[in-house]
Amino acid sequence: MSKDYYKILGVEKGASADEIKKAFKKQAMQHHPDRPGGNEAKFKEMNEAYQVLSDTSKRQKYDQFGSDFEQQGGFGGGSWEDIMRASRGQGGGGFEFNFGGMDFGDLFGGAFSAQGGQGRHQAARGRDVQVDVELDFKEAAFGIEKELNLKKQEACDVCKGDGAEPGSKIDTCNTCKGQGQVVQMQRTILGNVQTVNTCSICHGRGKHASKKCLHCNGSGVHPKSTSVKVKIPAGIDNGQSIRLTGHGEAAPHQGQAGDLYVQVHLKPSKEFERDGFDVYGTTDISYRQAVLGDTVVIETIDGSLSIKIPEATESGALIRLKGKGIPEVNGRGRGDHFVRVKIKVPKKVSREAKKILEELDGAL
Repeated sequence: MSKDYYKILGVEKGASADEIKKAFKKQAMQHHPDRPGGNEAKFKEMNEAYQVLSDTSKRQKYDQFGSDFEQQGGFGGGSWEDIMRASRGQGGGGFEFNFGGMDFGDLFGGAFSAQGGQGRHQAARGRDVQVDVELDFKEAAFGIEKELNLKKQEACDVCKGDGAEPGSKIDTCNTCKGQGQVVQMQRTILGNVQTVNTCSICHGRGKHASKKCLHCNGSGVHPKSTSVKVKIPAGIDNGQSIRLTGHGEAAPHQGQAGDLYVQVHLKPSKEFERDGFDVYGTTDISYRQAVLGDTVVIETIDGSLSIKIPEATESGALIRLKGKGIPEVNGRGRGDHFVRVKIKVPKKVSREAKKILEELDGAL
């Protein structure tokens, strides 16, 4: 089935060469596979249309025979891979592709570079660090300050991170002229394609030392043991993390430091269970206490507390102590403490006790 190249590019059949070029440029900006959100299939289709409509001879044949004229040598050879390689400045597999001398430098900018984008490039960011901290139940409930001992990349003590031997001069980088990036132009079948890369000499800083620091070999960082104090907030739960911005590893060449992530692990508690901000505990009572009720002492995360056991309490019943649970992380309140009642059943019963229980069972 013949393809409508004019419709693909969004132009009228009588469109001028300039109109066709502008339409192709608009499509390329949106669909080129090397751009974020690009669509290779659409780029291939509109590229095919432009190859024909931008060439006077091919356009005449297309207007007369439709897109089937390709079988008579419309493109003159070359695969899609050849076209894409040529568009990236890697050669066209020995074939020539006509793009009308169109300059894509202003269109793609740094789209084909590893860094991409415009403006000054910053030095590399330091690595993030993760450490695990184990807390007991109450430490997690009420919060605590912990001191962490770490070994990580820190700013060099000698050069203070600038990578220069003390006393040496720091000059503007001659390679990038202080911009921190190097702009290069590659001539491709799409025209001149601009690539932007971080300067390999100054590593994005725009300046470099005339003599490298001997202690860190000019990187500005070296491994060092250090300690960091971290405040664990009240109410933190198992598996949650705390992020300390800028407390990760220092970056080479005075880049941005990484972050420190402290992941919390809770030790199992023999006394309590946790569900969100609520706490569950168990207390044993006798059969007499269950039937007649009583006052008993239980343990909470705040310490010992006397509670009332109502008459006729069944085994497994829950008694709610409002506001006696875990403080919420946002500081707006506390959860509840639930006491699970368990009736103790004696393993051995005396004859006298059996007789009393039988009499009681008959009276109930």
